[in-house]
Amino acid sequence: MSRNKPPIHFADLNPVERKEKVTQLGLPAFRANQIATHYFEHFNDDVQTFSDIPKELRANLASELLPKLLTKVRSIECDNGMTRKDLWRLHDGVLVESVLMKYPDRTTVCISSQAGCGMGCPFCATGQGGLTRNLSAAEITAQVVAAAASAFNGELPGGSTRLSNVVFMGMGEPMANYEAVMQTIRNITTAQPDGLGISARSVTLSTVGMVNGIERLIAEKIPVTLAISLHTPDDELRDTLVPINLRWKVKEVLQAADKYEMATGRRYSIEYALIRDINDQEWRADLLGKLLKNRNAHVNLIPLNPTPGSKWTASRPEDERAFVRTLESYNVAVTVRDTRGREIDGACGQLAASEVISAQEK
Repeated sequence: MSRNKPPIHFADLNPVERKEKVTQLGLPAFRANQIATHYFEHFNDDVQTFSDIPKELRANLASELLPKLLTKVRSIECDNGMTRKDLWRLHDGVLVESVLMKYPDRTTVCISSQAGCGMGCPFCATGQGGLTRNLSAAEITAQVVAAAASAFNGELPGGSTRLSNVVFMGMGEPMANYEAVMQTIRNITTAQPDGLGISARSVTLSTVGMVNGIERLIAEKIPVTLAISLHTPDDELRDTLVPINLRWKVKEVLQAADKYEMATGRRYSIEYALIRDINDQEWRADLLGKLLKNRNAHVNLIPLNPTPGSKWTASRPEDERAFVRTLESYNVAVTVRDTRGREIDGACGQLAASEVISAQEK
């Protein structure tokens, strides 16, 4: 894994540390509030446009507190422009992705917490590429701020809107980059101007089932929505589909999720990518229904977004319908996820992988 650390940024620091950093630069503490207002309220990191900061201070503040972390490589759109995937290059050339999605009732960004992923799930494009490095809190936060700016500036059809939801379902396993992810969540949920002021209930944190991370999350007392990438209810198959299952079995993962639900009062989600002839059998739906029938959980069935050359593909429509019916027979709440982004290499990691291949071919 690469150890090339990004420069320290304003968003890596908590509000107290931001004031300390500003005073270390020989400036009054209130300058931290001014920077926070520009960054978290106006989604602006161009210090040269900060009219309330004296011109002679701007260059130093830019280098010390607001270094450029993300450079957009390209964007691709689908759904009549309502879904946009952005490919970002980080300071060391590493590529990550985020996806901005506008719905009638909300605007959501799906963000990456790592460059690549070390979990090794064989049906996932990111997992097959391995882990390059963790992202810093500021690199993760910058994806959200960029999305908030795009929404506010009316870059999606229908004009200006407010970024309302953030999901940690992009590249990487958030629990494997715990501290940076938690700092990002604080940046997202803290009231403006010290954060973006997005409700914790509108933030979804997805994990393949790192029980130690879920237990730490309980202690944070920040009621984000927990999503468990389960993908199959039986340990035998999950050991191969989601290798972390070799450490924490299905029963242990669900018990940890139950503890989170009891501590927060928040129903959790079960993410289940339906893969043809692998995990979409009715008997597996029956087993999943039995596991969840008395739990405060919601199943989010995901038609698999196949990656080029992969043997894994989406379930047949009739098998998907049967899976839903079986879960509903146990009174388990279930929805089939909207397949946004299928025609723009929607599966995480595909756009970054294609960019690398393109560069190699030049």
